[in-house]
Amino acid sequence: MNGMPSLGNVDVALAQAWETIRAGLRRSIGVRTFDGWLKPLTLGDCDLAGGTLRLVAPSEFMANWVTTHFIEHLLHGWRALLPQVRSVSVVAASGADRPVLFSAEAEEPAEAAAETPVAADAGVRCGTPLEARYTFDSFVVGKANEVAYNAARTLAEGGKLVFNPLFLHGGTGLGKTHLMHAIGHEYLARHPGAKVVYMSAEKFMFEFVSAMRAKDTFSFKQRLRAADVLMIDDVQFIAGKESTQEEFFHTMNELISAGRRLVISADRSPQDLDGIESRILSRLSWGLVADVNPADFELRLNILTRKLQGMPQAHVPQDVVMFLARRISANVRELEGALNRVVAYAALSGKPVDIDFTQATLADILRANQRRVTIDEIQRKVSDHYRIRQAEMSSARRAREVARPRQVAMYLAKQLTPRSLPEIGRRFGGRDHTTVIHAVKQIEKLRQLDAELDADVRLLIRQLEG
Repeated sequence: MNGMPSLGNVDVALAQAWETIRAGLRRSIGVRTFDGWLKPLTLGDCDLAGGTLRLVAPSEFMANWVTTHFIEHLLHGWRALLPQVRSVSVVAASGADRPVLFSAEAEEPAEAAAETPVAADAGVRCGTPLEARYTFDSFVVGKANEVAYNAARTLAEGGKLVFNPLFLHGGTGLGKTHLMHAIGHEYLARHPGAKVVYMSAEKFMFEFVSAMRAKDTFSFKQRLRAADVLMIDDVQFIAGKESTQEEFFHTMNELISAGRRLVISADRSPQDLDGIESRILSRLSWGLVADVNPADFELRLNILTRKLQGMPQAHVPQDVVMFLARRISANVRELEGALNRVVAYAALSGKPVDIDFTQATLADILRANQRRVTIDEIQRKVSDHYRIRQAEMSSARRAREVARPRQVAMYLAKQLTPRSLPEIGRRFGGRDHTTVIHAVKQIEKLRQLDAELDADVRLLIRQLEG
């Protein structure tokens, strides 16, 4: 990169920072938009002394569009990781004059094509290209994900179908997408002529709606139903979309009936998906449902160790690695991003990595990773406080000595957890979300009128957050 400091570790730090920024943008603006407009960007010239950085787009059209719509996002991302960067510009690659438009059938941008193996490029006819780095070899296995990993490998090997579909579920950043891409790579390696399609549920919906508007749903259906392996990521996003669910259901049926392989992922199990038709949920449950749980300390430690093996120029002491594994437990993506930031800051500042440096560099991430309260903890703590059995939280009893603590627990679940109202209702004996709303409003009103109840709630909040 012209104009960049010659030190190799600075080059590596910038590349790692760029990967972290790309991952954040992919989450914040959506996979479809990211893949179409931001994924093709590559690092260009960088002058850290002058605080300027240039990104390169494959066409003038794309450079102009990204500058108009996303330059603030890019500048914010770079400043968050590297405060030395004060301005970011996007330019077209030399010799580029052909617009690159986003379409499931458009030629893939140069970067995506470069990082996708020939076999995968030949097999993926539509959808999103497979990420080269997401393979089974690069997936770190532990107790939290071994069932999902083994199921994914079994399906990818291409032998006799033991289960179909494979449904992977778990929170964000735990490895579901990694496993899906790994399935695609492995299947193509064993069956080079196969057709593998990976796409997000959002992209599925977008492409289907576009086909309906163009009155060409036949070609959309033909492309997907011709796949030997179809993988749909984050299926929860089609909740409430009736026409999309109708097409999704028939696509599932066609593939399963034809003996084709189907892999679906979501952020929760089929039974907990809201707004999805029961016939779809039934189909999803027919195959193998495998959960990807949050990584425990040992797995997080192994993930960091594996990542550092690919960063030979980074010098991160073992006590810092253990500190990161202990303190950042939300998800694997955030854990890897934190390590990238520490390494990048150290390389660019010339400071050694130690605990103090790590705490200062990751202050915002560490605050966000303070212990998260669960509904089970809330139910247990409230039950102990009011001296009732925890089972009463899910019981049908309406006696005041049970109903009021239950309402307090529902209120705290709404205040202290990110769970939706329907999710909270299910955890309290399958109650409707309107019951949760009533409980929340009731406790809010009583806290203004009943000093003793207000003191109880304050005490419980301190205990749970402490």
